[in-house]
Amino acid sequence: MISMRALECLVTIVEQGSLTKAAAVLHMSQPALSHQIAAIERELGTPVIERLPPGTRPTAAGLAAVAEARIAGAGGRIRIACAETMTAWVLVPVLRAWRRRFPDVELDLKEYTSADRMLDVLLARGTDITVGPRPTRTDEHVEVLGREEIVVVASAEHRFAGLDAVPLAELAVEPLVHYNRDNGFAVWIDQFAAARGVVLPQPALRTGFPRTAAQLAAAGMGVTIVPFSALSPLPGATIRSLDPPELRDLVVIVAAPHDDLLRRFVADLKWRGLPDSRTQDLRPPGAPSGSACATVMPGDAYPVAAYAGRAP
Repeated sequence: MISMRALECLVTIVEQGSLTKAAAVLHMSQPALSHQIAAIERELGTPVIERLPPGTRPTAAGLAAVAEARIAGAGGRIRIACAETMTAWVLVPVLRAWRRRFPDVELDLKEYTSADRMLDVLLARGTDITVGPRPTRTDEHVEVLGREEIVVVASAEHRFAGLDAVPLAELAVEPLVHYNRDNGFAVWIDQFAAARGVVLPQPALRTGFPRTAAQLAAAGMGVTIVPFSALSPLPGATIRSLDPPELRDLVVIVAAPHDDLLRRFVADLKWRGLPDSRTQDLRPPGAPSGSACATVMPGDAYPVAAYAGRAP
């Protein structure tokens, strides 16, 4: 692990542009200063400064290390609003890394079930960043993380297990696990069905959370539509693409895109990207590359049974 003292040395060299000047500012000998820089370079496996006749110049890796050192030294606070299904799926690895690397940065997390509601909070300056599906409309700064599939979930024994993909009209004759009306995904599903001329049945059950809807459908309480991120943990269920497949953007919206702290956090989110986000990612090793559906039985490490669907 790179010590804070070594990072302080690197920051000072970059600010002063010279080993001699940096050593004087830090009250160190030049050999001791060079030893600290060598420790950073061994840890990173790459040079962090170039020694030139007029002085020194940071490499790209050096600039990145300096930016990280300044965040670690200055601290700060990031208020994050995240879609409920995406917290564990996307956000937790970044939060864990930041807690370890930047212990003085306060991370404040709130979860929501509506992208439009998260945007309202952002515009009211109640949060610094939102992570979730694209809201109905926004003029704010948007960064796309990727796309996730919208899928159908039913019990492992359901007739959908015999289909490669499920036309939306097939849901019109099934008991439906729907969402509470204040959930943004409830509005999305109703609009999605209406735009395709499909009249969905009265819900057999309503819930506030897609992850709960997936578990209820897996238990045979009806069929449901969920974003792929709601499949963590993976329920014992039939999971199918819609026919035709449907994908949605997942985005980060930032209140102050030029804030260095927020820019670094967004950069880490984009660098990590999305985990598996489509039904084709559920196929086990050795399954055909065009697979787009799976029946997952409780206790299985991988999906089993039908793998003949087409990729979205």
